Amino acid sequence: MPQDDRQRWNDRYQRAPEQREPSDFLRSLADRLPTTGRALDLAGGQGQDARWLAKRGLDVTLVDLSDVALEQAGALARAEGWSLQLARLDLEVEPLPPGPFDLVVCLNYLWRPLFAALPRVLTPGGLFVFAQPTRSNLQRHPHPSARFLLEDGELPTLLQEFETLSSTEGWTDAGRHEARVLARRHRQ
Repeated sequence: MPQDDRQRWNDRYQRAPEQREPSDFLRSLADRLPTTGRALDLAGGQGQDARWLAKRGLDVTLVDLSDVALEQAGALARAEGWSLQLARLDLEVEPLPPGPFDLVVCLNYLWRPLFAALPRVLTPGGLFVFAQPTRSNLQRHPHPSARFLLEDGELPTLLQEFETLSSTEGWTDAGRHEARVLARRHRQ
């Protein structure tokens, strides 16, 4: 991603209020997610999901493109008494942090080549949580643009190295049309 994209995200987070609440979808999976081990939060912004995972007992690495978001996430985690590993990475050109991770979370970020890279950083049997709006979301919302949307029905085709534990696609309570999945890396 070009430097101007990093600056655009830095500017956006500079203006954004601090995000304190984790994803409703992630919280809905609480009984199915590990409470020990390592977790990776991809494109996690201000770290609301990463902090929630850390509070549950996981050693969490938060990856984002924005320096500002990572600084905010680190400050919020320290204020709450939690520790996060922070990594500024451009996920479109730089490799994922070395695993193995017991859990990878990727919410509201789509870079299709990540799906092929994930099995290399997940432990055998490790879990993957993913949610992203689909093209149907454009029926009600102009953003994100089509460039950043899954095709309707596309998500299962991206999960070749995974066993799907739960999957939904449709309108959420928040009014977005999303594809959501909890999947497990095949044990090999």
